[in-house]
Amino acid sequence: MSDQASLISNAFQTFMSEAPRHAQAWGAMVQGLANVTALDKKTSALAYLAVLAALRLESGIPFHVQAAKQSGASREEVISAVLVGLPAAGHSVTQTLPAAVAAYDAG
Repeated sequence: MSDQASLISNAFQTFMSEAPRHAQAWGAMVQGLANVTALDKKTSALAYLAVLAALRLESGIPFHVQAAKQSGASREEVISAVLVGLPAAGHSVTQTLPAAVAAYDAG
């Protein structure tokens, strides 16, 4: 990720700059959860992408696609992670697919 800041959504950048103490607390919680997971980094990154897609949180997709890619995920694995929620969440997961593919190809 050569320009990681450009992958972070405007909303999250605003959160970090306007509420730095909250952002620091959030970051500590996220890091704490990452430290106790039984999942390896790649699996965790792909699972996170599946959740983002199911919730249609497109703004987080570019950052987390690059995290998955850096953890060794292939383009096909990223696409599969986005689409894994089809049976439970429905066709709405496809709304995040263009952003995921573009982020993977750009990185």
